[in-house]
Amino acid sequence: MIATGATSATERIEVVLPGQVEPEGLELRRGPLPVAGAGQVVVAMEATGVSFAEQQMRRGRYYDQPPFPFVPGYDLVGTVLAAGPGVAPPLVGKRVAALTKTGGWASHVLLDAADVVEVPGGVGAAEAATAVVNGITAWQMLHRKARVRAGQTVLVHGANGGVGSLLVQLALAAGARVIGTASVRHHEALRRLGVRAIDYRTENVPRRVRELAPDGVDAVFDHVGGRSVIDSWGLLAPGGTLVSYGTAATRDDTGSKQWPVLKILGRVWLWNGLPNRRHAYFFNVWAGRAFGKGRFRARLRADLGEVFAALDRGEITASVAAELPLARVADAIRLAESGTVNGKVVLTP
Repeated sequence: MIATGATSATERIEVVLPGQVEPEGLELRRGPLPVAGAGQVVVAMEATGVSFAEQQMRRGRYYDQPPFPFVPGYDLVGTVLAAGPGVAPPLVGKRVAALTKTGGWASHVLLDAADVVEVPGGVGAAEAATAVVNGITAWQMLHRKARVRAGQTVLVHGANGGVGSLLVQLALAAGARVIGTASVRHHEALRRLGVRAIDYRTENVPRRVRELAPDGVDAVFDHVGGRSVIDSWGLLAPGGTLVSYGTAATRDDTGSKQWPVLKILGRVWLWNGLPNRRHAYFFNVWAGRAFGKGRFRARLRADLGEVFAALDRGEITASVAAELPLARVADAIRLAESGTVNGKVVLTP
């Protein structure tokens, strides 16, 4: 169970996922502060997000999660408290962000200095936290996979969600026309941005998209998986690109956690082998590591820097649904899973 209580600056507090548990089953663990070794930094966490990945991990459904027990937390923002040998001294005291995959739900986190990216001074910790995993995912899918250009039309499923809302804003900033699916309560906000909104609960999405884009769309971003991926592929115009990046439709399923992803990968392989001038990808932000850690880090730093610059300039806005302390992680997960909030739920120390 989660316990509350005061913590000191000499103590580390972290949330442990012991197994497939309900949110109240997460555990709070205390221990000494980590010590930075060569090339490492200790970051005092200021904000860390609750993403779909952690929702899947607590069910044992995230396709490449580590074995239980472990500390979740896909990303974090905080201040560099200490640096080990070989790290430039100016980094101490700087606010930085990092993509961690696991380990972010802790008051103090030990990281390789090469994995942190400085956050612009005009961007707050909670704002920045909404744009780490969501922002890098949206940026790379839009610009590195689909290569969306001004004048094109794109379809964003879950246009009000964490990744979807940033996809919408970045696509609009690139000069694209955006069609977005969302529940009706989010439509007015989407329309104010200039999005053509579709209610995925009451409307026939493929039919409505074809009415809005008779010749098809240039890109589809699909986090739903299942049947939605097939429909999305059918909505592409010649030369169009489908980017699948999740399996939300199978969130509460049982059985193999790899199977939903493997089915999409199989379809992607088949579709790309057909002579139809369309392209499909299953996006995984970590896939680039296979080509070398140095190249992966350089690209991540460059792209996250672009996201933070867009946030600093006001081209995109961060939507923070709520900020809750680590000790209330159960409440944070339930809120994130409720489907009632617009934006990202953020944990603070």
